[in-house]
Amino acid sequence: MLTRRASRLLWRVLTPLLGAMYFSWFLLVGPVLVLMAFASRWVARMPLSFAVVYLIAGFLIGPNGLDLVAVDLVRDASRVEVLAEVAVLISLFAVGLRLRQPLRWLAWRTPVKLASLTMVLTIAGVALTGHALLDLPWPVALLLGAVLAPTDPVLASDVQVQHPGDRDALRVALTAEAGLNDGAAFPAVLLALVLISGQPNLATWFVRDVLWAVCSGIALGALCGMVLAVAVDRLDRSGVPLEFEEFLALGLIAISYGTALAIHAYGFVAVFVAGVAFAHAERRVAKKNSAPGGGAETANRLLAFTTRCERLAEVGLVLLIGAALWSVTWSVEVVLFAAALILLVRPLATALTIRRAELSTARRRVLAWFGIRGIGSIYYVTYAIGQASYAQWMHDLASATLATVAISIGAHGVSATPLMSWLRKRRMKLGPGEKERQS
Repeated sequence: MLTRRASRLLWRVLTPLLGAMYFSWFLLVGPVLVLMAFASRWVARMPLSFAVVYLIAGFLIGPNGLDLVAVDLVRDASRVEVLAEVAVLISLFAVGLRLRQPLRWLAWRTPVKLASLTMVLTIAGVALTGHALLDLPWPVALLLGAVLAPTDPVLASDVQVQHPGDRDALRVALTAEAGLNDGAAFPAVLLALVLISGQPNLATWFVRDVLWAVCSGIALGALCGMVLAVAVDRLDRSGVPLEFEEFLALGLIAISYGTALAIHAYGFVAVFVAGVAFAHAERRVAKKNSAPGGGAETANRLLAFTTRCERLAEVGLVLLIGAALWSVTWSVEVVLFAAALILLVRPLATALTIRRAELSTARRRVLAWFGIRGIGSIYYVTYAIGQASYAQWMHDLASATLATVAISIGAHGVSATPLMSWLRKRRMKLGPGEKERQS
């Protein structure tokens, strides 16, 4: 009797705190995970990404389908922001560990240009399109451009770096771009919020939110990654095995991100750089000490763990996006806006900044197409909704973002496998010299 009363009391306490949505959510996510575990090979053979399947499943369980879960980005902004934040952090660290190309300008030239010049042009193009098609005020249109600036290769795994030794120029460019611009978009978001507030201080924004936040984030991430790599090497040489490597990955993410927030640096930049620095520093230390294999064995194991976490986060967040599609105002203007970003703004920005000397014409076209919008945009839009007081534009901002992300997941998810297969076949027909130039 006492146990039953305690159970009822616990239920009465938890239900108002968590809400029925969360109980339903876990009961729905569980079957999807089990189903994908059994059907992953079958889905992999189809010309679509796993994200497309998750998006459809999320839509079907939403109010426009079975009406089991209702997610609203405006109402649930704080909760969705936390979930998206965690997903982005894990993804950025995994991307950092995966990128092993030399730390030289020529190796990083294209990704840096994509995350800076291309991104700025994209923000401007999206702002112009949002103002023209959606009738948004210029500051809100700029905010929408900043929200949709980050790209996300996780949602189309066929186009990202396949393994740490992958040196394919196109895959490296797309993967590194996503790692860099998830943090690089933050200054534009903050600038738009400053303009919306009506009390802009551009000098403070530039010094604090651009120069200091970016530079300190890079320095902090590099320091955390290198120090931990040296510590792991010393422990390994002492003959004491490193246990609970999963804690190491999560700990490095937490330390770099938490410290970045404490010193007002960009945490996303710090986490990404920490991943890159750890992998490179471990390999450099191993070679210096003539360790067997001379590679980054710990980084590879951490990559395997974070990649699995990344996939789990992808399932939850894309299901959430699908369940939130009921709130989108599917007007002609919104669809045209999303199409303009994918078909016009991204290709044009890429064509103006990436030269043929960096990538072949075919690869530049594929690069221009795969400006995938995803979880990073969901984080930024919920962050912006939580920071600003412009109630009359919140729904329009959330609606345009959700519509663009959903259309991007669908279009890019369906086209990823065929296009990358076409590039592989095309490369096989080229001569050795041309193959070398494209790699």
